[in-house]
Amino acid sequence: MEYHSEKAASKFDVIESLEDTSSLSRESEASVDDEKKVKDAVRKLDITILPIMTMFYFLSFLDRANIGNARVAGLQKGLHLSDHQYQIAVTITFVPYILSELPANLLLRKIGPNILMPTILTLWGVIVIAQGFVKSYHGLVVARAFLGLMEGPMFPGIVLYLSGFYTRRELALRIAFFFSAASLSGAFSGLLAAGISQMAGVGGKPGWAWIFILEGIFSTLVGIVSFFLVPATPMQSRFLTMEQKQIITRRLQRDRPFENPLAKFSWRQVWMSVSSPHVLIVFVLYFLGGTNLYGLALFLPSIVNELGFSANKSQLLSVGPYAVGFVVTLAIAHISDRYRTRFVPLLGVCLFAVVGFAMYLAAGNNKHLSYAALYFMVPGVYARTPVIAAWISNNSEPYYRRATSIAMGFVLTNSGGILSTWLYPSNKGPSYTNTTIMNLSFATISILLAILNAATLYYMTKRKERLREKILAPYATDKDPEGELRAWAELGDRHPDFHYVI
Repeated sequence: MEYHSEKAASKFDVIESLEDTSSLSRESEASVDDEKKVKDAVRKLDITILPIMTMFYFLSFLDRANIGNARVAGLQKGLHLSDHQYQIAVTITFVPYILSELPANLLLRKIGPNILMPTILTLWGVIVIAQGFVKSYHGLVVARAFLGLMEGPMFPGIVLYLSGFYTRRELALRIAFFFSAASLSGAFSGLLAAGISQMAGVGGKPGWAWIFILEGIFSTLVGIVSFFLVPATPMQSRFLTMEQKQIITRRLQRDRPFENPLAKFSWRQVWMSVSSPHVLIVFVLYFLGGTNLYGLALFLPSIVNELGFSANKSQLLSVGPYAVGFVVTLAIAHISDRYRTRFVPLLGVCLFAVVGFAMYLAAGNNKHLSYAALYFMVPGVYARTPVIAAWISNNSEPYYRRATSIAMGFVLTNSGGILSTWLYPSNKGPSYTNTTIMNLSFATISILLAILNAATLYYMTKRKERLREKILAPYATDKDPEGELRAWAELGDRHPDFHYVI
């Protein structure tokens, strides 16, 4: 599918004149068509902005999921927690996490990503350190609740932030790059926890406490430094030359001619986002994927441990599936951007997950086959999220509708995370038969929903083409140049010239 229509591009000059983009010279327009200069500018983003966002999400996932490593290292026994209490401590993180996602995304532009994201990273680093000093169940619950409050805005914020630097066809690979930090953090967390837990007794603290303290210190330091590294917009980046800033800004305007001064925040835009059929379908995909994802993220070390391996070996054996997940996530996203489709790659990774869960279900007491199944389950689950995130971002316009869709999508993801925390009680391991059946069902349903969403987007595109004159009639676009701006601002992705990405 094309990412913008020729008609939309042809009207760009009218929109541009109304937006008073005089800072973009004719020379910069010419340079936008210079393929080498464009590639150089995008590459500069890839080596400056993208690594920072990747580190942010790496630390977000590491600091949220390291409780699984701490459990293997003795957290549950050290604080005398029952399975139920441990599950409550994990679950409570998601409640403020979910509640903070949408408000933070709607405020991201107003506060500035250069302020909001470093601030929440610094604060949650301090909270992670505090987890290493808790003495009771209640202290752990309070710390986890505040951790969720601070971490909630990060993932949807990064997706929204990157959509202000990259075109729609480039977004899946960049989301995958930073999201692959989740699988990388899973691998790294196992290695790190295996080493840090050897510090048991240092300063009179158990090994699990040092996991929180050292990882929290690192996050706090990165948060402080990042205040000086994160630009709010391409034009404010200290890493780009003026020509590169103009190139990036110009190509974003051409990719999104529907971004204009009339597109202001309104609750109507929020409603139009959450009532769109294709958005609702993807919301369900988010929920199903989130249940699969967080179940593995939070409990994989415990799953491996309950297969009969020692605690330290379990930490190390959790590295392999995550490493494969890292590679597959990037490969699938590259294919998705390369061929300009989200539907086909999503089908592929969901099938990967189905194979993995089916293998785990069939393995029974064969711990080696169960472990082998993880090499399908982890990539099949982790590689799904960037494609889904790009799909909803690509097809939600203008800005505040996109901000809402992205944030609400992750609200559903983390709602699935809440469900996942109750699916892996230690007395049901290592087979987790009922849980595996449910995960297998969710992966299968995801395939059906991907097909349904592709069909819905195709139908909506054809419908807009058929009803073009009726849809645009209230805006008198042929007579009034500002009518075109109003049409894009109010209709957004429902504009006949907006082509959905399938």
